[in-house]
Amino acid sequence: MIQSLMDRIQFNFIDGDRWVYLADGLKNTLIMTVFALLLGLVIGFLIAIVRSTHDKTGSLRVLNLFCKVYLTVIRGTPVLVQLLICYFVILVNTGLPKVAIAFIAFGLNSGAYVAEIIRSGIMSIDNGQFEAGRSLGFNYVQTMIFIILPQALKNVLPALGNEFIVLLKETSVAGYIAIADLTKGGDIIRSRTFDAFMPLITVAIIYLVMVLTFSKLLSILERRLRNNER
Repeated sequence: MIQSLMDRIQFNFIDGDRWVYLADGLKNTLIMTVFALLLGLVIGFLIAIVRSTHDKTGSLRVLNLFCKVYLTVIRGTPVLVQLLICYFVILVNTGLPKVAIAFIAFGLNSGAYVAEIIRSGIMSIDNGQFEAGRSLGFNYVQTMIFIILPQALKNVLPALGNEFIVLLKETSVAGYIAIADLTKGGDIIRSRTFDAFMPLITVAIIYLVMVLTFSKLLSILERRLRNNER
């Protein structure tokens, strides 16, 4: 049985250097995930601040309306459809690499969810914190930066971690625009060897290891933050 398993590993991954498809796919997956996360965080922060400011002060009405339209459209349509629209419609003549188009699409999608996560964290902070900031001589922006956002981020860190995990797995649809991501790499091996079990199970294991590793790192960070509070 062990010899049979070794033979299948040899056939699927070693012969013809087919493991390279997985290595290159993993690299593209991580690139898309990291850059999409950074873009999503920037968009999410801006939208969360605009919406929470409107909720607390009633200002920024036009920007708040624009943000609500963005959130409605992005959260109401599938990420795959958004990816296809970005590639075939919006960014079709830009000359950008496919990986760049993909992380833009995934970042725009992630930004909508990050925005609501951060906004919920901001709104969960007691209004007394704003009053405390004003009593120290801070204006609204300074109060938000130095008092509210640090507390809000600490509260929503687990939710942001879950969003990263979801984003990592969502990139598996990048193959629809012919990007050789991790999932596509496994599928290419399957098409060459006609053995679906080994390459697809390997892809699943790699995703699982990445998710477990990030979850462990996130739990360590949360534990250190709790210890700092003491």
